[in-house]
Amino acid sequence: MTDVSNTPTSSTAPAALVSAGSPEAAALVAHPRGAQPDQPGDRSAFGFEVVRRLDPTADGLGRDGVRHGRAGILHTPHGDIQTPAFVPVATQATMKAMLPEQLVDLGAQCTLANAFHLFERPGEDILDEAGGLAKFMNWNGPTFTDSGGFQVMSLGVGFKKTLAMDVTGLKSDDIIAKGKERLAFVDEDGVTFKSPLNGDIHRFSAEISMGIQHKLGADIMFSFDELTTLMNTRSYQEESVERTYRWAKRCVAEHQRLTAERTGKPYQALFGVVQGANYEDLRRHAAQQIASLDFDGVGIGGAIEKRLLGNTCAWICDEMPELRPRHVLGIAAVDDIFAGVENGGDTFDCVAPARTARNGAIYTRDGRWNVLRTALKHDFRPLEEGCDCYTCTHYSRAYLHHLLKSREMSGCTLATIHNERFFVKLLDDIRASIVGGYFDEFRDETLTRFYANGSRG
Repeated sequence: MTDVSNTPTSSTAPAALVSAGSPEAAALVAHPRGAQPDQPGDRSAFGFEVVRRLDPTADGLGRDGVRHGRAGILHTPHGDIQTPAFVPVATQATMKAMLPEQLVDLGAQCTLANAFHLFERPGEDILDEAGGLAKFMNWNGPTFTDSGGFQVMSLGVGFKKTLAMDVTGLKSDDIIAKGKERLAFVDEDGVTFKSPLNGDIHRFSAEISMGIQHKLGADIMFSFDELTTLMNTRSYQEESVERTYRWAKRCVAEHQRLTAERTGKPYQALFGVVQGANYEDLRRHAAQQIASLDFDGVGIGGAIEKRLLGNTCAWICDEMPELRPRHVLGIAAVDDIFAGVENGGDTFDCVAPARTARNGAIYTRDGRWNVLRTALKHDFRPLEEGCDCYTCTHYSRAYLHHLLKSREMSGCTLATIHNERFFVKLLDDIRASIVGGYFDEFRDETLTRFYANGSRG
């Protein structure tokens, strides 16, 4: 592996590491880096530096066998993120069934909230008045907001919480909900949609998404893009990539205007999103388009066929400037995490660990299993032997079984704490393996153990 710890890769980024929950992070909520009265946010408060890269291999998926995986440090106005890192999803400025203090305790470095849901309620003006997302939710650390593109897309197609990564045997109706009322319609300027809360008609565009996200005040925002499914035709994917590029240019222009206009605020980084489904030429073309614009980082988005996840990340990273951080949107299967990291992903978010926890699905090093199984009613062991999370050090499988069967909220809390800790620690351990030079061995050992019993995780 390539050690670049002594290589100056981001000359303007602050050197000190700040972790969520630390006294330094608490100070940054009140006085974020790069915020000066009557001045636009200082862009130098955001930056990325590489600590160590994976060595190329004969079967590396990048050009000439390059593996784009690396360990690094992402500097933001509200603190630093050591990467690779898992980003817990606090959709509505909170993670369901958990407090921000509990996220800090399980080692989370950052959170991601959803622009669409916060626009719906309480409204972006409320968060702006509160001093931004971090202050509003009492989170002493970096924050992300997505653009709302996924939620708007889901109103118009499948009404699903996730996108299929394997379409073998599926019909278009399994993804695109034919015969149901479409709640969103895409045109060249943006998307018109009907609110699932009250039926009101709303409009999202590049400029509107940027305006909402600037008021939400996250450290990292994403450009407004059109998210397609694997069931869309090749011709539509081509049209969508070009439309997303046109929207991306508008996002950059509006972002720059708002940054200059909203003085006294910390700089908010803007990531462009690369689409193109599972087509290599479209992904590379879209990545080149996004790389040509003045973005701070890149989001690897859209529907990605599971077998091509690593390839897709590699194609995109081949075309991107190395010092732009890369966020992989909506990925949390254990094998997908390793494929994403190895091929260039720096940060990852997904709602799956928390959502499945509320239904009793528990992630462990030995696979995913369900605590609601009848046999566990009499099992007084922790969810996972050796796990250091609050749940495993205080409660038993039998107790979690009882709480979730009884539909007690505390059951959702305890199960979510464990699952979120599993993924936060998995990415921490992957980072340590890159820095320590044993990534390949750690990957093979972890995946062999996790999937030994046919786990779906």
